[in-house]
Amino acid sequence: MCKTKINSDIIMPALFVGHGSPMNALEENEFTQAWQKVAQNLPKPKAILVISAHWYIDSTAVTVMEKPKTIHDFYGFPKSLFDMGYPAPGLPKLFDEIVDLVQPLPVVADVENWGIDHGAWSVLKHLFPKADVPVVQLSINALKPLEYHVELGRKLNKLREKGILILASGNVVHNLRKINWNAKTQGEIWAKRFDKAVLNQMLDKPSEILKVTGHPDYELSVPTPDHFIPLLYLAGLASASNEQVNVLIEGYALGSLSMTCYGLGFEGFKTISV
Repeated sequence: MCKTKINSDIIMPALFVGHGSPMNALEENEFTQAWQKVAQNLPKPKAILVISAHWYIDSTAVTVMEKPKTIHDFYGFPKSLFDMGYPAPGLPKLFDEIVDLVQPLPVVADVENWGIDHGAWSVLKHLFPKADVPVVQLSINALKPLEYHVELGRKLNKLREKGILILASGNVVHNLRKINWNAKTQGEIWAKRFDKAVLNQMLDKPSEILKVTGHPDYELSVPTPDHFIPLLYLAGLASASNEQVNVLIEGYALGSLSMTCYGLGFEGFKTISV
């Protein structure tokens, strides 16, 4: 079981997961098997706070419903995927704790609009298949600059001391227009170059993660920021706790998706290469 001890207090790990296709919720493949191995090293948290690429809106919001609905935020997939649910409870009282931690930044309570989207449940299906841990989602505020998200990550770090697992879900490289359906677990050269640059920065100095936005392959790898921003939260958490970032999984899907995953509190975990 992976734990980090800071000032004699055991705190929860934190994760950034490259989630890829929603079909990963149904499939048993190299990536979902790797997620299951990561899960074996997780203590059971009091709750999970998810920052998903798929709740990308014009405010910073937190779900506060007792029973969050499963959001099927995609189209063109098999009916079996739309039939899938993730009936984890919510934890409305976590909202007040988040508000206290991030002040003076404004946070909106979402009482009915959102729930648990596939950026969350496609991964949680493998990490916590019983859906018996409360799940709360934090939106990505699309109106804010990238620096805002790193700083918000820093502010949220103390939740880990209260038994909250923080799960950021996106993809470091995410260019759907460049997908190669024949490259199941392969990456294009430009995708690998940028992914490696991000990996080196996360291992060296995550507080300066935004340096990678000047990389020659940044615009091709990150044509829209929604899937990249969740990584910034893990970088912020690492900056606040001064922990070493661990590379949990390395791999690619369909040429233009990085499936690389990072963790905090995973000392000794051997990187899984797909």
